[in-house]
Amino acid sequence: MNKKTNGKKDPKNNPDPDRLSLDKKEILSFCDRVLNKWQKDPMTTNNTKNIAAMLAVKSAIYFTDDESLKAIWAEIIKWVYQLLYENAIAQAKAEKENWASTFDKLQK
Repeated sequence: MNKKTNGKKDPKNNPDPDRLSLDKKEILSFCDRVLNKWQKDPMTTNNTKNIAAMLAVKSAIYFTDDESLKAIWAEIIKWVYQLLYENAIAQAKAEKENWASTFDKLQK
């Protein structure tokens, strides 16, 4: 057992893309950057509604404890990966790409 890590895996040697490494301050900073972008042109593509929703997200992040925040965002990250995968396959099917039908057969 490695004394330095107390038996835990060293994240530097075993990166986990689903593990949230950002802290609350960094997530809130990201929300602020998105808000700043949307506030430059609030009438574009319903940015007014988006701004209100992002303010609600930001408030929820602010009041959520760190452990819950890490658990929630780990699930969001996994969900985004899954959506990207499913979206790529849907696009490929729409464009009648051969590899999409192969993936379809593998999933059945």
